[in-house]
Amino acid sequence: MKLYLNFDRVLSPAETDALRELVKRRGLREPLQHIIGSTSFCGLEFSVNRHALIPRLETEKGWQWLGGRPAASAALDFGTGTGCIAIALAAKCPAAKITALDLSADALRLAQENAAKNNVAEQIQFVQGDGFAALDSGPDPRAESARSFDLIISNPPYIASDEIASLEPEVRDFDPRKALDGGVDGLDFYRLFAAHARSRLKAGGKIMLEFGDGQAGAIQAIFRDQKWIVEAVLEDYSQRARILLARVDQTLNESW
Repeated sequence: MKLYLNFDRVLSPAETDALRELVKRRGLREPLQHIIGSTSFCGLEFSVNRHALIPRLETEKGWQWLGGRPAASAALDFGTGTGCIAIALAAKCPAAKITALDLSADALRLAQENAAKNNVAEQIQFVQGDGFAALDSGPDPRAESARSFDLIISNPPYIASDEIASLEPEVRDFDPRKALDGGVDGLDFYRLFAAHARSRLKAGGKIMLEFGDGQAGAIQAIFRDQKWIVEAVLEDYSQRARILLARVDQTLNESW
């Protein structure tokens, strides 16, 4: 808007030099969001840097679906990165208790900054560690009550290891590899969720996971093999299968 309102204003030499440097960075394929330092997600503003994935529209599509459902009383954002999912949940569901988990201390600091910026820091418990086991330790007095959830949601790494080199430079060279690499076939984290997430869900709880192109069939099979009920496979903005929604068969869950 400022550009249109001040269309005839001539840039100063200092402004021209600064703009030239920004254009050079973009010419080297640095993501625009990193150059600007922020991006929008679900109507909220998030700081971004090399320590976490840039929030994607596909993930926002998942949130839009979730927003039409009753607010969960407890939710886990597994691999929170910038904190975009956890913060969106907290902002849209003010009565919910959110746990944001990430292996990276740098990413978790970024998520905490974003939570403070969006005025939901008090609603979110931030946990650093590797996998579900990280929820079972720590001095936070809420930890005891933050071990099981009505919702587990995640945008986990889902790129096959040998495909990372062929990604666009904006992703390959600037997103953290640990946030991309899903193992030999890209499905390591879905096996982890299918095998271990059931014990972290309350009765009637659900899991919601983003995945990559062409992975829907294999991921559904992984969950069904572990006796989950796949409720839906949701599409993104381009009508591609992108999000798995599943729940535990409670009868089976009680016998495990």
